[in-house]
Amino acid sequence: MIPGFLHEAEGYALLARAGWAVPRHGWLDAAPPFAAGEPVVVKGLGEDLWHKSELGAVQFAPFDSAALGRAAEAMRSRLAAAGHRWIGALVCERIAPARAEGLPAEGFVSLVRHEAGWIALVGCGGLQAEALAASVPPLRWPLALLTPAEALAELERHLLGRVWLGTLRGMTALTSRGQLAAFVQSIWSLAALAEAEQIALIEVNPVVLDSGGQPRPLDAVGRRAAPGLERIAPAEGFLTSLTNPCRVAIAGVSEKLGGVGRTILENLQRCPALTGQLVVIKPGETALLGAPCVPDVAALRAAPVDLLLLALPAEAAANVLAELIAQGGGARVVGLVAGGLGDGADTTGLGARLVAKLRAARAAGRWTPTVIGPNFLGHWVPAQKIDTSFIPEEKLPRPAPGGSLALLAQSGAFILCRRSRQPRLRLRLAVSLGNQLDAALPDFLHALAADPGCRAIAAYVEGFAPGQLAATVQAALKLRERRVPLVLLRAGRTAAGQAAAATHTGAMAGDLTLERELLTRVGVKFADSIAAFDAAINWLSVFPELRSGPLAFVTNAGVEAVNASDLATPRQPVATLSDSATRALAHLLAEEKLAGLVAPRLPLDLTPTAGERAFLRAAELLLAGDAAVLLIGLVPFTRQLATEPEPAAEFGRALAALVRAAGKPAGLVVDAGSDYENFRAALAEGELPVFTRAEEAIAGLHVLA
Repeated sequence: MIPGFLHEAEGYALLARAGWAVPRHGWLDAAPPFAAGEPVVVKGLGEDLWHKSELGAVQFAPFDSAALGRAAEAMRSRLAAAGHRWIGALVCERIAPARAEGLPAEGFVSLVRHEAGWIALVGCGGLQAEALAASVPPLRWPLALLTPAEALAELERHLLGRVWLGTLRGMTALTSRGQLAAFVQSIWSLAALAEAEQIALIEVNPVVLDSGGQPRPLDAVGRRAAPGLERIAPAEGFLTSLTNPCRVAIAGVSEKLGGVGRTILENLQRCPALTGQLVVIKPGETALLGAPCVPDVAALRAAPVDLLLLALPAEAAANVLAELIAQGGGARVVGLVAGGLGDGADTTGLGARLVAKLRAARAAGRWTPTVIGPNFLGHWVPAQKIDTSFIPEEKLPRPAPGGSLALLAQSGAFILCRRSRQPRLRLRLAVSLGNQLDAALPDFLHALAADPGCRAIAAYVEGFAPGQLAATVQAALKLRERRVPLVLLRAGRTAAGQAAAATHTGAMAGDLTLERELLTRVGVKFADSIAAFDAAINWLSVFPELRSGPLAFVTNAGVEAVNASDLATPRQPVATLSDSATRALAHLLAEEKLAGLVAPRLPLDLTPTAGERAFLRAAELLLAGDAAVLLIGLVPFTRQLATEPEPAAEFGRALAALVRAAGKPAGLVVDAGSDYENFRAALAEGELPVFTRAEEAIAGLHVLA
């Protein structure tokens, strides 16, 4: 047995145990089971040799021990010259594969032991497998997340399955559905055996169909698993220390105006619940800026805090955290504000040493705090007026009252920009995750899955470190059970973006296609741009249970009606009206003096002559119909619409009352410049999402659909 590498003979043995019909085979020097003259294939096996044909280590010939021996010696010389240690010459039955003229009929199977479980890649194989994958992407099956029956249905729709089953026009079936089902089931059996044998990867390429339609592997190599460290997550219950802390300590506060520590203290002093419960760690001082002081973290051992914020340089922060771990108590959560711990600026291994201390303590069952950061820019809980950032109050608009949306981001600046651009977001919690030295995205997702006050989550992700993707998949399953939507904006989708993300937060590059496949299968929604993400969270902030379906669009501008139609998709089509609804709408238009000007159909263009009453009556009628979502476009330049704050707010509240009564989501669009920002703000008093363009609103719906 070769450590690490799994050669073809070993691969065949494993496949045979899993029920695969492997070719007859045997070692050339051990009397292989073939008669003289029988068509065979001789293969030279070498250590870490994955592609034998490229080195001339595959030869088709009639069985003749002497001739094959000479061929094997030539192969041995070629492999030695290429640096591969010789394993032996394997003689295999020569199988005549079924062909499909002009179409790929060979397949491949790759089984990978991923942190999220076994992943099977199944697609068009053979020598041109990589080239074919560019135009016919392989299927990716997370075996823990779907059944063989579901996988079979996907294979039947894939080009390989259609060729094999002969469902393409003018084709004859090369195999039966029953044989294909057994083949798919054998992939699950193979994964179970590989797991038991501690094998990390199996490549089977090609897989061909024989004359009886039986799938046959013609090569099988792999790699055994290397030992690794399991991720040890922080203790449960840390979220309460962020959403409802009773006592908070800050280290690194000075009297300097505008200093990081001082600004954090000033922001926290506006939280009524923390009055008298803020402590500054400052040697030699008894009080500072209205807060009592303690000399060091040892003082917290007897009087613990829920949250300790370390606004200190990297080395000093690491020392304080190490003291806290050593003393076994003092703070449930620690926020590391500085960078330089575990990122590109950490040249002395500070971050690695802290991780080792946390891991060792947790593995031994000892107490540790939950650590957020480094580069923890802060967190916000609007309902409690909690703000742990070092951003001055005057630099951001006043946030809306608390809501049910949680916003998480590996970039603190990303959250700040969202707060600045969308001050009306109704947030339950927003957290800058920073470099995730300890507490990471999946830990927050697991915690939020148990939080009844959280009804929607949106997150900006730059990468997953080892262990985090699997934990995120498990958290997403919990969220799906609770019907809590999770929207991700995955940055670093290009090589340049990955490099920038790694520089910024130490984010790990990974197989982005696999990430998306895994997370989509467990219900995660993806936004492909910041604009689409912003639009989606605008909807979720007010309507966390929004579902896809027909969209009814009402506007006073024809261009918006046309635009809405152009943006329709099968999951978010333009709604249609029943005959009775059409008659009711025609009657409404007549009463509003719009008959002859407006056609009773969707999208509904009420023209610039319509006022608030016409919009409200149309909205009420359409909310009672089959539409899943209502969108109202208000181009504000006409005198028929009052854009002053008081009447606009009254209109927004009236519309919101209709929406609540109907139990359906609705949004408003004001396609106009910054002069009408007060109009948008007034409309939003009804607690409906307001957008600046129809495309923006519909893009958000597409993400959620």
